[in-house]
Amino acid sequence: MSVVRVEGVRKSYGALEVLKGVSMQVERGEVVAIIGRSGSGKSTLLRCLNGLEPIQAGRIEVAGHTLDSSGKGLRDLRKDVGIVFQSYNLFPHLKVGENIMLAPRVVLGCSRAEARARAEQTLAQVGLAEKIEAWPDNLSGGQAQRVAIARSLAMQPKVMLFDEVTSALDPELTGEVLATLEGLAQAGMTMLLVTHEMAFARRVAHRTVFMHQGLLHEEGPSEALFSAPRTAELRQFLSGGLK
Repeated sequence: MSVVRVEGVRKSYGALEVLKGVSMQVERGEVVAIIGRSGSGKSTLLRCLNGLEPIQAGRIEVAGHTLDSSGKGLRDLRKDVGIVFQSYNLFPHLKVGENIMLAPRVVLGCSRAEARARAEQTLAQVGLAEKIEAWPDNLSGGQAQRVAIARSLAMQPKVMLFDEVTSALDPELTGEVLATLEGLAQAGMTMLLVTHEMAFARRVAHRTVFMHQGLLHEEGPSEALFSAPRTAELRQFLSGGLK
């Protein structure tokens, strides 16, 4: 059953058309990696899926919520669709646990006890149970990013979106975060990841999508796509490591 459906989506910034009629589907429990050069539309597509960017044409349905150019229903959508960015955006004046508890209490109306239980559960899920009383400034970059993931998980989303979540981290900390993402994938979370981590995409993603000049240029099972790219553009991207 498709939990994400994208049909003919177009997105422009002024005269610049970034998405040129993108269509794709993601099944429940599927992990999809989105790769491509900078400027190909990867992050814009992800932001459109969460309603952070309005679309000019087409239709998006995520976790039963429909988005079109009117932008209606965003609040309900964001209860079911989590997104994590390159920057952690943790509140520095709140301890780790309070950062995670905030959205369940404000958006979902959870009691403090229930929100605390969610914080404890999700921190354990990302391997940081002992950090619930820590201040964000005392975390490493990898830990802060895992807290950001836990914060999204506390909303119990049906779909998780990850936008270059390791690009600001050094290799050791990148490994911490990728291990967390792999654990979520093994647990059956539906995930879309914009990433430059090709080895991770090949190993963990069920399917990989290559975006080029605002279009889904090539897609397929990850191992097949990386082993035998069909188009010259994807072959060049993979061989040259172009971003």
